[in-house]
Amino acid sequence: MKRAKGRKFAKLRNKFRACTLLISRVCACARFPPVGKQMIEYIKGELTELTPATAVVECAGVGYMLNISLNAYSAIQGKRDVKLYVYEAISEDAHTLYGFADKHERELFLQLLSVSGVGGGTARVIISSFTPAELCTVISTGNERMLKSVKGIGLKTAQRIIVDLKDKIGGVAGTLASTGSVGNASPAAFAASTEVFSEAVSALTMLGFPASASQKAVSAILKEMPSLTVEQVIKEGLKRL
Repeated sequence: MKRAKGRKFAKLRNKFRACTLLISRVCACARFPPVGKQMIEYIKGELTELTPATAVVECAGVGYMLNISLNAYSAIQGKRDVKLYVYEAISEDAHTLYGFADKHERELFLQLLSVSGVGGGTARVIISSFTPAELCTVISTGNERMLKSVKGIGLKTAQRIIVDLKDKIGGVAGTLASTGSVGNASPAAFAASTEVFSEAVSALTMLGFPASASQKAVSAILKEMPSLTVEQVIKEGLKRL
């Protein structure tokens, strides 16, 4: 009798473990879906709102807010109709869309997400600090110093990114080299430094930096280099904050 109860309990325990494992795998896939299995590949429509950190694209009467990098900002600034490639980050309490000007940048973003300790916010800061071609060069050459210059990236994280991705970015780097897609488009210069200051502070704040620290950093940057564009000011701010 006792043996029968023991066997029954063991079967129930094994079923519970199997269910727990299945649920954890489903949750993991829901939270970080592979790009090839996402519902949304890209969004094409009218650009109704734009900041250096976010873009709102209206498509079929629905406005989609996407978190974008500075490279995407440069590519779509001043345009009415835009097309952004999408990555969906789904969690229990949020459904976030990330937008990219091309597939190369999205692929680099996904590669960064595959590194332990690198989340969506950190990955976006990294790809905002370099063009896709520059980031490929930094990783392939093992340039820890350049990666460490990005806010929030320490030595261990920089080393982990290089070790994990050095052999994986060859395809992206090769495509960039063959097509000439180096991502060096510069944003249009703004008419007044006050507008540059406002846009830069707003972008840094939306990226998670304190408003007071962002204002102080942007003020110092514009005092030293008053001719910089918004994108250049933000990139310099990412190194100083």
